[in-house]
Amino acid sequence: MSGRGGGDRGDRGDRARGGFRGGFGGRRGRRGRRGRRRGDEKANWVPVTKLGRLVQSGKINSLEDIYLFSLPIKEHQIIDLFLPELKDEVMKIMPVQKQTRAGQRTRFKAFVCVGDATSHVGLGVKCAKEVATAIRGAIIAAKLAVIPVRKGYWGSRYGKPHTVPFKVTGKCGSVRVRLIPAPRGTGIVAGNASKKILQFAGFEDIYSSASGKTRTLGNFVKATYQACLKTYAFLTPDLWPDTSDKVGQIPYQEFSDELAKPREKAVNKDIPDNVGDQMQQQQQQQPMQQQTPQEVPVGYSGQ
Repeated sequence: MSGRGGGDRGDRGDRARGGFRGGFGGRRGRRGRRGRRRGDEKANWVPVTKLGRLVQSGKINSLEDIYLFSLPIKEHQIIDLFLPELKDEVMKIMPVQKQTRAGQRTRFKAFVCVGDATSHVGLGVKCAKEVATAIRGAIIAAKLAVIPVRKGYWGSRYGKPHTVPFKVTGKCGSVRVRLIPAPRGTGIVAGNASKKILQFAGFEDIYSSASGKTRTLGNFVKATYQACLKTYAFLTPDLWPDTSDKVGQIPYQEFSDELAKPREKAVNKDIPDNVGDQMQQQQQQQPMQQQTPQEVPVGYSGQ
C-alpha cells in the first residue's frame, strides 16, 4: 500500500510539473544548454540569398542594418556570423501523435530558445521523428527568428538600461503575458519558462503577469516572445525626431553592382572532381550488347 501511495504521489507531482520529472530545472533542462558548435559550417558556407552574399562580402556589418530595412533572414549562418556568443537551451521536448491507417505515428516536438543575454532573443519550434533532429531543426528555426529587444529605465535615467521601457503584452492562444517595468534590484519576477526567455533577452529587472492556460508551455513561451517583440512596436517621444534623411538606400539597391557579379556555386567536397570522367570511361569500356532479332512465325498478326 505504501509503495502504491508513493507512486501515486510521484505521478501527481510529475503531472503538476508538465509531465517531466524534475520540472524545468531537471536533467532535460540542464542538458539543453550549450555553446556554439560546428565551426566548419561557417568556413564552408556558400550563401544562396542576396542578403547572405552581401554579408559574406562585408557590405553589411551588423544586424541593425538588416533590421533597419526589415530584410528577411533566410540563412542561419548570418546569425552565427554576427552573434558568435549566442547561447541556446531546450525549453521542452514533447511527443505528438497522428492517427493514420497503419496506426499512430509518434513524433517529437522541441521548443528551443536562443539569445546573447544583451539585446537579442529567438524562439524556435520543430517537429521530427527523432529527438536530435527536432532539437537541431528548432535551433536553426530559433536563429532565423532572432529579434532585437529594446530596454529602458524604470525611473531616473542613470546607468545602463535594465528593464522594459513601457508595459507590453504578448498573447498566444489563451495565454496573455504582460511585462511591466521594475526598479533596480527587483530581479525577474516571472515563471520558470518565461524567466529563461527574459534572461536570454538581457532584462535584469522586470515584473510580469500571466493569465490563461499557462500550463501549456508552448503558448506560454510564445506569448513571452511576442511581448519582447513589441518593445520595438512603436516610437516613444525620445525617438520622435525625424531621421529619414539619415537612412540611405536599401542594401539591394546600394550594392546592386556586387549582386550583379556571378555567384559561387555550392560544391559537394565529398565527391571528387574527376568522378564524371571516371563514369564516362567506364561506360566506354563496356561492350555494346547486340540484340539478335527474334524469329516471327509465318502468319502471326501480333494479336
